[in-house]
Amino acid sequence: MKRPNILFILCDDLGINDIHYYGREDHNTPNLDKLASEGTVFTSAYASQAICSASRAGILTGLNPARLHMTTYLPGRPDTRTQKLLHPEIMMHIPLSVKMMPRYFKEVGYTTGLIGKWHVGKSPGPAEHGFDFVYHPGDGKNTIPSDTEGGKAEFELTMQTIKFIEENKDKPFFAYLAHYTPHIPYTAKKELIEKNKNAFEPVYAALIETLDYTIGILVKKLEELNLLNDTIIVFTSDNGGLHVPEGNHSRVTHNTPFRAGKGYTYEGGQRVPLIVRWPEHIPSGRVIDVPVNNTDWIPTLLELIGAEIPKGLDGVSFAKELTGGKSEKRKIFWHFPHYTNQGGRPSGAVRDGDWLYIEFYDTNTKELYDLSVDIGEKEDLSARYPEIVNSLHNDLEEWKLAIKAQSNKPNPECIEDDFRNLYINFDPSSFNPLEASDEEWDKIRSWRIKMDEAVNKKRIKT
Repeated sequence: MKRPNILFILCDDLGINDIHYYGREDHNTPNLDKLASEGTVFTSAYASQAICSASRAGILTGLNPARLHMTTYLPGRPDTRTQKLLHPEIMMHIPLSVKMMPRYFKEVGYTTGLIGKWHVGKSPGPAEHGFDFVYHPGDGKNTIPSDTEGGKAEFELTMQTIKFIEENKDKPFFAYLAHYTPHIPYTAKKELIEKNKNAFEPVYAALIETLDYTIGILVKKLEELNLLNDTIIVFTSDNGGLHVPEGNHSRVTHNTPFRAGKGYTYEGGQRVPLIVRWPEHIPSGRVIDVPVNNTDWIPTLLELIGAEIPKGLDGVSFAKELTGGKSEKRKIFWHFPHYTNQGGRPSGAVRDGDWLYIEFYDTNTKELYDLSVDIGEKEDLSARYPEIVNSLHNDLEEWKLAIKAQSNKPNPECIEDDFRNLYINFDPSSFNPLEASDEEWDKIRSWRIKMDEAVNKKRIKT
């Protein structure tokens, strides 16, 4: 019997609430809404890191980014004199000694294709790591918006994916479609921007609508080829959406009701949308709140197709959860030893049931949230439950030791006042774009200018 095909669709910086199905009223996503209604939707799906390269490494290897020492985007943010701690040296590529996703599926009879963004090192590239078909026009391609192109190469990547599927329709295929949408810079057709003029950010909303339209094209093609019901479709994102102004954009998106966004260990940075469709195997119209992690994809997909799950992965299969059973409860860990341009700081986190524990390495501060009643992480309960804090801190330390996670070193050139003004006295993680006053918007934009100045003018010479 022919194994099911796999279409894995990965977006770039798409927040969990950017899709209408998840509650975003000002975004038009009819095709994704239909996909969600025909499949299973997860509301507690997590990225292995709240930033692009690291998260993609987690997906493609089944290993935690901290184990790989690829814990931020490539090539990484320079150290500045505004930092209390120095960044650890990161791995700039994934070596061939680390087995990646395509090889697992090639071994069980799949033809594999990568279309779009790679972003886990220039060499070795996707072909060397096992993709049979590679269409990789760059790690941030923009196009000129037109009737046949949305602005972020959505149509181009979709057509290349269709080409790959048509050429391999008679055998099991694994297609990894990695969109550039909606990563900055934003661009879209004028007509769509006008149509979405009342959205929180019209260009962003137009981008999302274009993405949705191309998803519809892809699904329709699978239906025409009589492959739709024999294909496992996964739709997700690499990390949460941006919540602070970035580049030339005074507004981006919001992750309400979740706190913060990309580059933060808070929920807005870590939670991602996740839809899985496979009729007759995965129930339709179901919403699951069980926490899962994107390092889980290799074991989960292998179990779904009836293949052996390899040992030595950090990811855990949640195939049983997808097919109507129950997965074993577990803790999910994060280690993010970096500062980000969005205001994120070196930190670690643990999700244990409804508890979310976060510690910041540069101030040695600890926070604890009960996500069952405080999804927006507004009330820090660490002082009330010191025993839980201590227990989860110890769990985090043991886990970091076990995977040989890198630590930060003190920054001897740190300007203490600059550090406090940039990261402590003003807390961008608490900025809520949806509810912000004009004064709050002025503050966040002023802070963002200072952050850029720090990167450009206060770098530490290496």
